[in-house]
Amino acid sequence: MDHGALVLVEIGALILGIGLLSRLASRLEISPIPLILLGGLAFGEGGFLPFTQGEEFIEIGAEIGVILLLLMLGLEYTARELVSSLNGSKTAGLIDMALNAVPGALLALLLGWGPVGAVAMAGITWISSSGVIAKVLQDLGRLTNRETPVVLSILVIEDLAMAFYLPVLTALLIGAGLLAGTVSVVIALASVTLILYVALRHSRLVSRLVWSKEADVLLLSVLGLTLLVAGLAEGANVSAAVGAFLVGIAISGPAAKHAQRVLTPLRDLFAAVFFLFFGLSTDPADLVSMLVPAVGLAIVTMGTKLLTGYIAARRAGIAEPGRWRAGFALMPRGEFSIVIAGLAVAAGVDRSLAALATGYVLITMVAGPLLARIPDSARFMETTRRIEAKRRARLTAGG
Repeated sequence: MDHGALVLVEIGALILGIGLLSRLASRLEISPIPLILLGGLAFGEGGFLPFTQGEEFIEIGAEIGVILLLLMLGLEYTARELVSSLNGSKTAGLIDMALNAVPGALLALLLGWGPVGAVAMAGITWISSSGVIAKVLQDLGRLTNRETPVVLSILVIEDLAMAFYLPVLTALLIGAGLLAGTVSVVIALASVTLILYVALRHSRLVSRLVWSKEADVLLLSVLGLTLLVAGLAEGANVSAAVGAFLVGIAISGPAAKHAQRVLTPLRDLFAAVFFLFFGLSTDPADLVSMLVPAVGLAIVTMGTKLLTGYIAARRAGIAEPGRWRAGFALMPRGEFSIVIAGLAVAAGVDRSLAALATGYVLITMVAGPLLARIPDSARFMETTRRIEAKRRARLTAGG
């Protein structure tokens, strides 16, 4: 069988496998993410039957998956809602950084990876996975919940912070001078500002640019614009996800509504490819040596993310159930954490950091979507109702 045929066979088998795992997840009433990740582990590096063909297709498909997930999130909100949410979440962003960056940095220092390793691990434990969280919110039907803008504002703040963090980390890793690092940060910040300005001030123009009554024309226009902006953003050391999210924000009215409809099947396909790719690129053997610290770090920082979301939602005036939903939703880490680990190891930091980051991310990506269902359980909802009733009673008595 020639190479082209093998590529088609393997990709077809993988996509069919995703479909079967998603059906199983639906019957079990859980998110398909953990099952797809575990399936990727089984057929990836060091798995039972390693996937050897079509790696480039899967890798590019994974990037497109994250971009589409964030684009679709952006389409749910207007520029005004974004600005209002960001203005109200500045303090939550600082709390998020303090609670979640410190555990990773401390562990790196304890393991003897030095200050640069500590900076890398701080980023790995700080940044939640926008792609995973977007999929979880979609699966659980929470895109229109009151706490969702709070979750999104924290994710946007994190992604925007990456525009500063990644150039600084890169400069530290390669030993670049202050000037080089400063130039990178300025370019990244200018790029974000430009994209945000267009999204806020010229959303009608952007919407007119892509709008068409023809579904295929609308699909091609929105997808092409999103990939173009995402690529330019990444080229300026800004997250492609930020670019895609802001394109979604910039599209409004009928264009946004119809774009959601035509893009949904494409998003579902490539989002599944993203989670599959992560599992395929992970060698289970690499996880063994760092499994204990990865589990410990995951437990600590899932707890700190839970606290972050709870505090942020409470500050936004969200009721008790929504506070818990916000906290649980923020737990998964993902694409940024792996990118940071790759940069650090390539620059000479201890290779164990990559194994720790991989195990850590995998644990949070599997556990996060499962734990996110807890606030919707009858027992948990009853408990939160009691807590809310007691709080109101105390406030009434105090008044």
